[in-house]
Amino acid sequence: MAARIHIVGIGDDGIDGLTAHARELIDHAEVLIGPASLLDKIPARDVKRVSVGGDLEELKRAVAQLGDRPTVMLAGGDPLFYGISRFLTEAFGKDRFEVVPHVSSMQLAFARVKESWDDAYLSNLATQSLDRVVDSIRTAERVGLFTTEAISPSVVAEALLDRRIDYFTAYVCENLGTPDETVTQGDLSSIREQSFGPMNVMVLVRRQGAADRPSGSERRRLFGNPDDLFLQSRPKRGLLTPAEVRCIALAELDLSTTSIVWDVGAGSGSLAIEAAAVASRGKVFAIEMDAEDYGLMIENAKMFDVPALAPIHGRAPEAWQDLPDPDAIFVGGSGRMVPDLVGAAVQRLRPGGSIVVNVSSPDNLVAVQAKIDQAKLRSDVRMINIARGQYQLDRVRFEAINPTFLVLGRK
Repeated sequence: MAARIHIVGIGDDGIDGLTAHARELIDHAEVLIGPASLLDKIPARDVKRVSVGGDLEELKRAVAQLGDRPTVMLAGGDPLFYGISRFLTEAFGKDRFEVVPHVSSMQLAFARVKESWDDAYLSNLATQSLDRVVDSIRTAERVGLFTTEAISPSVVAEALLDRRIDYFTAYVCENLGTPDETVTQGDLSSIREQSFGPMNVMVLVRRQGAADRPSGSERRRLFGNPDDLFLQSRPKRGLLTPAEVRCIALAELDLSTTSIVWDVGAGSGSLAIEAAAVASRGKVFAIEMDAEDYGLMIENAKMFDVPALAPIHGRAPEAWQDLPDPDAIFVGGSGRMVPDLVGAAVQRLRPGGSIVVNVSSPDNLVAVQAKIDQAKLRSDVRMINIARGQYQLDRVRFEAINPTFLVLGRK
């Protein structure tokens, strides 16, 4: 039976940064295997050294030939974080290996800039396309990137600025854990003009309150456009009605090209804009009391070019007093006033008209449904649970969108 191989993580500080357990494993090993740059960090002694490069098939052949001699495989940082451990355990089975991690350079980088990384978007530009990474950065709070010699921090900064994503402070962390360690801080414009060594970690931290840039896609759907096509208020990000919910809500509103629509609590205007694209010869009155969201709605309306949209900066129900009676009403929001607004709005609904109310709490669900029943509308309710695939590292995971309820009524 082949001997167990210990995969030992090692940092740029070499053997001095290892734990006593990791040093003991190396001292008792008869074979050391790994990249030449890591083997050179181990003091010379009478031990077989097997140098392997980035060719994974070469690595498999080398491991298959090791036999039963005590072996330590050297890997940079944490071997399970963008390291070789997963490849090896999938190829030879988990029982063949023990993993002794070192602090990863990503962990060190976030420590140096004193930022939490538990919710950061992390990626490796050696395995992910720059376009995909840039699009994910656009909506992130914090970002950690392993760059490459070809896709350096200056190239990343250039790509972000080309997309008007200019709201991050950048840190380029080089030679982490060594006496030559440096951390360069600057805005993306300054990082774009600088050169860096091939081994670095780039950390990006969003400026507080900065709004997302739209994704830049030129394609526009009639409805169900991706959320990231809309400017959003960053502190309220996630309150925009998700694309999937918009599709269902617009279908239930049953709009015609000439419909009169009210969107009460329109936010930055995603649903109202798509309703205006459908009711292109009608009118969509989008009521929003928050000044910042109202401003973003104006900008979004310009991007989507929807003449049927009429943004209104004001508070309901006062804001709708002089509006024409609607064929369809959409009400969003989570406040205590939502049930009362629904009760008042349905009194103005034209015969045959529809109302859709998006609520997130069971309490509001019950209260809104009661208002619709009191108005003697035909009612129904939908609970919507959606998860979207997200690339994290080099795998796909599913990220759930907050569950929501749609309360439906038809007059």
